Amino acid sequence: MNDKYCEGCGVKLQSENVLQEGYTSSLDNNLCQRCFRIKNYGDYQVVTKSNEEYIEILKDIGKTKDLVLYIADLLNIEEDLMKIREYIPNKMLLVLNKRDVLPKSVKDEKIINYFESLDIPFEKIIVISSEKNYNIDYLLKQIKLYQTTNNVYVVGHTNAGKSSLINKLIRNYSTKFQELTISPLPSTTLNTVTIEINDYLTLIDTPGLVDSGSLINYLDKDMFKKINPRKEIKPKTYQLRKGQSVIIDNILRLDYKEGERNSFTFYVSNDLKVKRISASKPLLKDLQKITYEMKYNEDICINGLGFIKVVGKGTVDIYLDSKVTSYTRKSLI
Repeated sequence: MNDKYCEGCGVKLQSENVLQEGYTSSLDNNLCQRCFRIKNYGDYQVVTKSNEEYIEILKDIGKTKDLVLYIADLLNIEEDLMKIREYIPNKMLLVLNKRDVLPKSVKDEKIINYFESLDIPFEKIIVISSEKNYNIDYLLKQIKLYQTTNNVYVVGHTNAGKSSLINKLIRNYSTKFQELTISPLPSTTLNTVTIEINDYLTLIDTPGLVDSGSLINYLDKDMFKKINPRKEIKPKTYQLRKGQSVIIDNILRLDYKEGERNSFTFYVSNDLKVKRISASKPLLKDLQKITYEMKYNEDICINGLGFIKVVGKGTVDIYLDSKVTSYTRKSLI
């Protein structure tokens, strides 16, 4: 009986059915065919997994006393960071990843203070960039400080950078040759994957929670790469009067409907075209309209895309795919 699992995504290996998860031409291999093709050819195959499976994994983590790292994407913070606590009461570090895409002018202290003000029970809030190896040494020190056993679980939504972070920790601190499969698209990790970093630390990667309201679920690969920033964002600011409009590529339209002259700053990938248009043009008006009554210094967050900082009060209409969610919050920056 085979009990071998893919080192890249955690799925059980099998050599019988090429159409099923975990297929490999030989059980002597350490990777399934899907992970092999992602790593060597960038050939991503979409696999849909239900959140029910992931939630069962989270509940099992909650039955342990192990430390948990909750990885979040700074550009796309979940609306309800407390939701994870429904399943996991363990000690938990909030690890804010992808620091490299936010402007360098924003201080880490400001980001940390913002999340501390939300009064969510995390032992510590740590800002990192696994891409740039930023604050990874500090993260390891905090893991040592708070871990209760050798096992430390890594959880979070898809595309938050969990596997990339673990690969960075392997390269920095381990003599192991194992590497998790990473790709720019969601649902790459399919099951838990255990990686022994050293004698006192074993990381357990988990599949990402799939957010059905995220834009990344509804884009082709080329467009996904376009919205996924690879370097520091250059914010685009527009001073708008009532009756003026801005569009982001073919994804979103913003109409400023009511209020005094106002400042709108767009924190989205530099590869996207953000431009002011005449409000009389019908561009993107076939998308779903959502109206927000903005207070002073609030963000409109578009799930999977980024956020728009609005300085003054006013009424704003946005047009967006009906499957994609958005929300407002006190300004992060």
